[in-house]
Amino acid sequence: MNEKLTIISGHLKGESFDLKDDKIGVGRISSNEIVLKDASISREHCFIEKKNGQFFITDLQSLNGTFVNGAKAENTQLRHGDKIHLGDFAFRFQTKEFVEPSDEVLLDKTEFRLPKTSVQIKFDEVFGEMARDLTAILKLSNKINTLRDTEELQSEILRQVFEVIPAENGAILLIDDENEFIEMVGLNKDNEEDSTFVSQTIVSKVLKDQKVILVTDFASDENIRKSESLVISKISTLLCVPIILFEKTLGVIYLSGSHVNFDDSHLRFLSAVSGIAAIAIENARNFAFLENENKRLRGETFEQNMLGDSEPMQKIFSIIKKVAPTDSNVLINGESGTGKELAAQSIHLNSKRKDKPFIAINCAALTENLLESELFGHEKGAFTGATATKKGKIEMANGGTLFLDEIGEMALTLQAKILRVLQEREFERVGGLQSIKANIRLIAATNRDLQEEVKKGNFREDLFYRLNVVKFTMPALRERQDDILLLAESFIEEYAKKVNRKIRGLSANSKKILLKYDFQGNVRELKNIIERAVVLGENEWILPEDLPEDLLTIKVEIEQTDELNYQDAIREKKKDLIFEAFEKAGGNYVETAKFLGINSNYLHRLIRNLEIKEELEDSI
Repeated sequence: MNEKLTIISGHLKGESFDLKDDKIGVGRISSNEIVLKDASISREHCFIEKKNGQFFITDLQSLNGTFVNGAKAENTQLRHGDKIHLGDFAFRFQTKEFVEPSDEVLLDKTEFRLPKTSVQIKFDEVFGEMARDLTAILKLSNKINTLRDTEELQSEILRQVFEVIPAENGAILLIDDENEFIEMVGLNKDNEEDSTFVSQTIVSKVLKDQKVILVTDFASDENIRKSESLVISKISTLLCVPIILFEKTLGVIYLSGSHVNFDDSHLRFLSAVSGIAAIAIENARNFAFLENENKRLRGETFEQNMLGDSEPMQKIFSIIKKVAPTDSNVLINGESGTGKELAAQSIHLNSKRKDKPFIAINCAALTENLLESELFGHEKGAFTGATATKKGKIEMANGGTLFLDEIGEMALTLQAKILRVLQEREFERVGGLQSIKANIRLIAATNRDLQEEVKKGNFREDLFYRLNVVKFTMPALRERQDDILLLAESFIEEYAKKVNRKIRGLSANSKKILLKYDFQGNVRELKNIIERAVVLGENEWILPEDLPEDLLTIKVEIEQTDELNYQDAIREKKKDLIFEAFEKAGGNYVETAKFLGINSNYLHRLIRNLEIKEELEDSI
């Protein structure tokens, strides 16, 4: 078989990739041999290289890293069964066939009749008697209830069982709602690297009948001798118990041996273990689900908010990765709509404070008095209308992150109070006398040049230096053109789900228009444009006619299809109207705008997009 990578967790679970080339790139962009279009994967995440018949994997300084069996991949040799983590994906490296997802269990599909010496007991009857060794059961419970990884949990259950039952091989096989094996963990008592043989006939019967099966003289039975694989394995005794929780079968525990014999006491002990294991496995699964859901939700925030393949955005990601684990204050500059708050959220979500609150407030949206009350809170009766004590944003953010957007708009008196919070790590509510501790990380954002504001006397110099520990500027969308279509497609997917429309994407001409547009409102404007197009459009593609009028004045080399004939006519008509009004106004732009009934700023924008400024001025 060819070596391959199989995805064992993530939304592409089950997909496999053959490793046929000597060097294989893995990443989000299409130039890679293995393409994973997911925000947790970097553009060029890692590469796998074949040297002298061996495979080695190396991380390419990806945002979320590449790990082999939990260790960072730096020219790490891959061996059969290695687990590889890339972002939100887990892979299994395979050099030979797996029976099912795990290489630790070999499922023998030989069918046969059970030996006459077999013992079958109704599972419900097993709990009529106590397990023979309560001490072992207590020890097992204490051990497994601390484990959250299902694979590690199953391995530990088998190890604890081996201390009581003289089994040489063991396996736990878990099934889904359709009785398909989804997870199999095997353990060889003498050599953990050896595979474990399991009879599918026995397992299937236990799963179907929900009965415990004990075979005590396996090898002497004539039916068994017909099975070459079972004869080779030299199994003399086996024990298989269903794992049942709330009348639902989760799987089985399977033990076998070639030089020992199991008895009824082993059967009853393992049956008791299966009851404890059922609860532990279900708890571990629920924990894993909640952890993955939490990670997915956090990942969605990062993916939708901070998507970008361009060099400017890669630099931003690099800065966030470095600054997030620290407690340093951060100052984020950037035009309106560039995603300053989203960058602040990303810093918070990748910090040690991620499980604490992220509290944001826009300093430009409130008057000075209201802003003070919102930030610091107030005591009952502090002012007219203060009918109850109220916590402020600083207090609410305790232990977490406080984000002050548009801090350049804050009044000087409030700046002094914020400075005290940063210096003394305490504050008082409005109308209060008691000091309250403030364990916060401060991230501030502004579209102003605060150094210039300091020179003008509009911003405190001491506060500026307190904030300016780490500073970076969010790039305008026109500075990261490589991201325009990537963001647009992401927004299309987002809004198409909300309005329940099937949209295949942007048409070729729509892409050209978006790439030529200057996006003064940055990512926020692009998002609004796409939302409008999704809501108003009627085609499976986003067409130029679905875009706002401003964009339709942009001159692009049009692919001659029917989709823009209408827009071409509108464009020419707008030109004619502007020339006519400009001539009537005697070349005066303000008067031209009045003739057309539009704002003069909009007129200049139309002229720029239509690229007719020189023609206009030459016409007078």
